[in-house]
Amino acid sequence: MLNNAMPLLQRAGLKQTYKYLLLPVMGCALLLLLTACQNADKEPIKIGILHSLTGTMAISEKPVVDATLLAIEEINAKGGLLGRQLKPIIADGKSDPATFASEARRLIKDEQVAVTFGCWTSASRKTVKPVIEQYDSLLFYPLQYEGFEQSPHIIYTGNTPNQQIIPAISWSNKHLGKRLFLIGSDYIFPRVANWIIKKQASILDMEIVGEIYQPLGSSDFDSVAREIISAKPDVVINTINGDSNISFFKALFEADITSSDMPVLSFSISENELAVIPEDHSRGHYAAWSYFQSIDSHGNREFVRAFKTHFGKQRLISDPMEAAYIGVHLWAKAAQLINSIDAKSIIFRLKTITMEAPQGIVAIDLNNHHLWKQARIGKIVAQHQFETVWQSESSIQPMTHPLGILQDDAEHYINSLFDLWGQQWSARPQEE
Repeated sequence: MLNNAMPLLQRAGLKQTYKYLLLPVMGCALLLLLTACQNADKEPIKIGILHSLTGTMAISEKPVVDATLLAIEEINAKGGLLGRQLKPIIADGKSDPATFASEARRLIKDEQVAVTFGCWTSASRKTVKPVIEQYDSLLFYPLQYEGFEQSPHIIYTGNTPNQQIIPAISWSNKHLGKRLFLIGSDYIFPRVANWIIKKQASILDMEIVGEIYQPLGSSDFDSVAREIISAKPDVVINTINGDSNISFFKALFEADITSSDMPVLSFSISENELAVIPEDHSRGHYAAWSYFQSIDSHGNREFVRAFKTHFGKQRLISDPMEAAYIGVHLWAKAAQLINSIDAKSIIFRLKTITMEAPQGIVAIDLNNHHLWKQARIGKIVAQHQFETVWQSESSIQPMTHPLGILQDDAEHYINSLFDLWGQQWSARPQEE
């Protein structure tokens, strides 16, 4: 009878052994499944992207949206941020500063985004700034700009004047000549940039032989070309923004103004604008930025490869695109380190972070929320690219007040422009 019971007892003991062996395995599997379900149930982190998808600035800003999305996709592919996916909420500023302000408010109040990446023109940033500050939110701004501003709620990943304008004018003085003709769009950045240039020119014994502003979106530059010919400058300093650059370079070409006799040095022309300007209109002219797609480094080659894999081999990459891409990764890195997406906490943590960016190592200045960056000047060559002809030896500390210009003097001049334009940051757009 005992012999008959042994197989039953053995099977029961074996089952008990299996049970104790399987319990930890089943527990781990259950825990992993539970964690996955919890992460799946977590609400995504909403990210605001605010750029012009329509209007005169769309030619420049739509590519910046794609670069921002690339950074978001890279973070999501690695599991997201703090166990949550990032969800981009894209808003169209429509190349209109008032629309930028209203869309910024909608993103913060209605969409409840954790952070906003956006703006191109300083006119749009100036209208968005008080909205961001009102709601204790956070904006990453990826463009070079005129300086004389800092906000506890804005991270400026583009160039300050001492990282772009001032080195470029010094280089121009040595290599292109002393007679400058200033042409720009009629809004805050070109006006203040040229105000700085005129002060620098007086220090360097350079001469301003002409100064003209056209409304954003303008397409008539024939009279500008005639004035340039009449003034006989050594170099034309260009702060035109958006698709007006197509008409500007066309007018120069048709007036037989070439890069060999009157080169243009631009502060807002990038690879994306070059893509829609005929090569014979632009080749041989110059631009000043921190980043060019042609930078020959491992980090930049990987960045270019990743972008083209996502958006197409024919696509081009510009300085503002790289600055936007940097901004997303800096924000995510800070959030990961503090285990929070709280705007004030992230801003504090950002001050201790450096990043190996496609352009080189960047870091946020402790005092003014701008990036330390290199300066570069590129000559326009074939296939919508720039050949670097000069670069700073190292990263340049950002200065919001270049050339020792006093805050009171800057505020007086900037406020006079605001009054000139009827309490807004740009001249009224050209009539249709």
